Amino acid sequence: MLYRTLYPSPLGTMILISDEASLKGAWFKNQKYEQAKINNSEIKDMPNSILNQTINWLDRYFNQEKPSIKELPLDPIGTPFQKEVWHILCHIPYGTTLTYGMIADMINQKTGKKLGGQPVGQAVGHNPISIIIPCHRVIGSNGSLTGYAGGIDKKIKLLQLEGVHLENIA
Repeated sequence: MLYRTLYPSPLGTMILISDEASLKGAWFKNQKYEQAKINNSEIKDMPNSILNQTINWLDRYFNQEKPSIKELPLDPIGTPFQKEVWHILCHIPYGTTLTYGMIADMINQKTGKKLGGQPVGQAVGHNPISIIIPCHRVIGSNGSLTGYAGGIDKKIKLLQLEGVHLENIA
């Protein structure tokens, strides 16, 4: 069984989905890939303990309290490659950024492959747990604020909230 609730974030309404054990998704309403891979027939529109923990986490995040990602049980639905990319995203510190190419290099070093930034960008774009798995902290190799499924305006506001100096970013 899946559970869903809405969260009124300062950047717009978010849809939160979990099962009894972990958070499966957190999307801005109407964002690209919203609720992808979620079977809507299995959802109860009511909060549970995981969703209440997530709401508390998001409240603290928007109050700039820097909650740890480790506080929440996360289980995003995706391919093994996507999960590998999302795992790397979970380790980008608050208030810092990485490029798609840097993430590709990390995977290349681990696997010995010659992966470019484009497949990483696609995996980042399909991240089903916005903000908490911080895909907004990934930028283009030239420093551009490229790609964010929730919208570039939200990416800018999230980075500003975290104290990222955007004048250094193209």
